[in-house]
Amino acid sequence: WAACGRNVLLLTSTHILQPEDGSFAADAAAVHNLWQQRRYVVIGTPELSTGKLTEPPQGLYNELQPQADVILCEADGSRHLPCKAPAEHEPVLLPDCDMVLAVAGMDALGRPLAQACQRPQLAAELLDCSAEKIIDAQMLASLLLSEQGARKNVGTRNYYIVLNKCDLLKAAQQEEIRRLLVGAGMDEHRIWLRERGE
Repeated sequence: WAACGRNVLLLTSTHILQPEDGSFAADAAAVHNLWQQRRYVVIGTPELSTGKLTEPPQGLYNELQPQADVILCEADGSRHLPCKAPAEHEPVLLPDCDMVLAVAGMDALGRPLAQACQRPQLAAELLDCSAEKIIDAQMLASLLLSEQGARKNVGTRNYYIVLNKCDLLKAAQQEEIRRLLVGAGMDEHRIWLRERGE
């Protein structure tokens, strides 16, 4: 989007790693400078103890929000694990958010909840199984479709599912999870299959 001349703003409502590619902007002037270069911009408040960014100052966001064509907000990370069950305070969706993308890594399949899922005990309760249960396509689909799982707090917002790392699966496995999601009422056009690096 940025390469096409759109003003793209990235931020978090929780924590993200501070980018090292020069896309971080500390103030509005730096944001406009990067936008003029057709680059996307990451804003946030540096957290010195962790090297991460937290939510941006409200005044900066309020100033930039009407000028941005696209705003992407990371609202619920999984600590580098391929899936998760949200805690009571998660996800932290912005009030003006109109679309939610739930991302799950296909490397979760075939691994125990305890190893591949953030908050495995919550996931086990949601799925009515033990944390040692091996994740299969049905379990992952259930986490993605549940209103106590990835659909939590989505409400009337547009909801999409991004299945990441699909290159780790055979075509039949990709079709199985897509079939499970569509069979449970998910619009097939709102299920995106992606490979690593896409």
